[in-house]
Amino acid sequence: MSSSTFSVLLDLDGTLIDSQPGILMSCRTALRALGHVPEPSLDLSAIIGPPIEDVMRLLLKPFGDDRVVEAVAAYRADYGRNGLYNSLPYSGIAQALAEIRKAGARLYLATSKRATFALRILEHLDLAPLFDGIYGSEDGGALDHKPELIAHVIERHALAPSNCVMVGDRRYDIVGAHANKMRALGVLWGYGTRDELEAAGADGLVAEPARLPAATLAIATADLD
Repeated sequence: MSSSTFSVLLDLDGTLIDSQPGILMSCRTALRALGHVPEPSLDLSAIIGPPIEDVMRLLLKPFGDDRVVEAVAAYRADYGRNGLYNSLPYSGIAQALAEIRKAGARLYLATSKRATFALRILEHLDLAPLFDGIYGSEDGGALDHKPELIAHVIERHALAPSNCVMVGDRRYDIVGAHANKMRALGVLWGYGTRDELEAAGADGLVAEPARLPAATLAIATADLD
């Protein structure tokens, strides 16, 4: 496979951006909207990655509260107004994406975040023009999970999974890619750990954004077993 034929699917939170401050702020707002007092030490770093419904379910559990739908609605209302603007791209990530494109790749965003939020974040950070497609979850719960989301991107653009790489920081990215017979590269600067990514079967790991172009190209052009 030549470098001019491959496609790279990328996660957003923990891969391209540090979104924890905004997510944390909006989660606190959602908990307060349901009458709870969030712990001052609340830390979300270990649970960022899965769909927000799963995150809110975990946050509500200590309060014995099962109002996940209401919590998610309160979260999204605040995140759309405030939280999404508290995301920062990881240092060097814009340059890395530009280099991958220069190598001939097509870039697609594949995030469990709402697609509308993802687009606004990328536009706000001037990263949107680097992508050939921006995909995330949709209203009603469609495409909430990585296997179905990645399958949707593959079908929408008639991609060959063997010519693609998924890049992400959590096991969900690795598992979602492998469910679609796609190789996956784990990044170590996000919210997942090396152990998590290795246990999920990542086809490679990269330690910093500056190394992402070379690592992505190596995975993309490696012969399949």
